[in-house]
Amino acid sequence: MSPHLERAMYVHSAFRIGHDQAFRLLRERTFGSLVVADQAGKPSAVHLPFLAHRTPEGGFRVELHVARANGLHRLVSPGGQPALLTCQGPDAYVSPDWYGVPGQVPTWTYASVHLGGTLSILPEEDGPAHLDRLTEEFESRLLPKRPWTAGKLDAQRRAAMTRAIVALELVVSPEGVEAQNKLVQHKGLAEHQGAIAGLRARGDPGSVAIAAMMADTLAARNDRSRS
Repeated sequence: MSPHLERAMYVHSAFRIGHDQAFRLLRERTFGSLVVADQAGKPSAVHLPFLAHRTPEGGFRVELHVARANGLHRLVSPGGQPALLTCQGPDAYVSPDWYGVPGQVPTWTYASVHLGGTLSILPEEDGPAHLDRLTEEFESRLLPKRPWTAGKLDAQRRAAMTRAIVALELVVSPEGVEAQNKLVQHKGLAEHQGAIAGLRARGDPGSVAIAAMMADTLAARNDRSRS
């Protein structure tokens, strides 16, 4: 990585997750923030959808694009540019009152993946296929709605749409993946159960999602302790 673009994310040892869990979050969310620094070290960021793929080497390859009018793509040198992609999952506040144990403090729970790698511009001829893959992925989530495809556009409109974007690829080595689920895994059974109940009672989507993740983590820990 460039010295101008630090990607290190602090990860508590109890919260670290492996590449499989990180990949699941990337595939579920498919939206994040791409950060690229210029030669002076000034960072630029854009928020965008993406598709993540596993590589034979154990890392990730991420395809994404920016509007051609967005100057961020001009920061990408011909040989590739260090870049950081962050992807955030659900998050929620946890009140210490929910733990049912004295001496606790508030915390914020979340799931997050950071990908540090080399960003490159894809050839213009790859643009249509890239857009088709993105559209297919997101339209498939709307079933039973009949999927929209670029075939519904006339050739001139589709060409204009493709010219309006710059397709990019971020190649990430296994060492470039940093991910964690901060779900109070270091707490005991009573604290877990209290936090899960408190989050479920709030009822908002983020709290409910975090409660479900906590319950899964607690169940997996209980299974390991019995084995």
